[in-house]
Amino acid sequence: MPDGPLSLPARLCLLAWAPARPPGTGTAQLSGPVRAGALTELVRHGLLVDEDGIATPVDLDSRTGDAVLDGLLELVRESCPHRWRTWVTLRSRVTLDAVREQLVAQGYLRAERKRVLGVFPSVEYALERVAAAEALREETCRTLRGPRPVAQVSERDAAVATLAASAELVPGEGAGAHERRVRELAERAVASAPGLGEIVGEIRTALAATVTALP
Repeated sequence: MPDGPLSLPARLCLLAWAPARPPGTGTAQLSGPVRAGALTELVRHGLLVDEDGIATPVDLDSRTGDAVLDGLLELVRESCPHRWRTWVTLRSRVTLDAVREQLVAQGYLRAERKRVLGVFPSVEYALERVAAAEALREETCRTLRGPRPVAQVSERDAAVATLAASAELVPGEGAGAHERRVRELAERAVASAPGLGEIVGEIRTALAATVTALP
């Protein structure tokens, strides 16, 4: 992305504000994709591993230096054991709130504080860097459509594209529209550690299920 590196959850969150999407994307539409991105990032870093289908931290001390990812690691450590599909939705609002705060601090989003019914405090978020969101959307569309060979796509870009397709974050670019390409990109996303493919596959399946369940 031309504006510098962003984590997977941050990119997936920002994709929802791309100009091609309706404004006012809600928590229900965002929390699943953002959490799936954070889980995938931690898997790629080797900080979450699979033990008999359970998402398990490798130790009690490892950190990434990213507040969003470290917050999720701490949540997994302090919680009862759960399968990957459960973590896509379990307390996912916590990760979404952390990502939005991060994007506000980096200047991608703007936080607008309001009061509901004049009493209850609330925060609404608006896109501040429209060009950056549009560039990310176009980059993701090109990754999904080709014709750039999958082998030339970076693992992170491949992960963004496959999760975005599973969550239908990019209009007209759902997983069904480019099924074979998405499968190849999913393999590319874990090229440096092919054994992670099954984990990421389960995360993507759970993510797609959350989209289907939305009203």
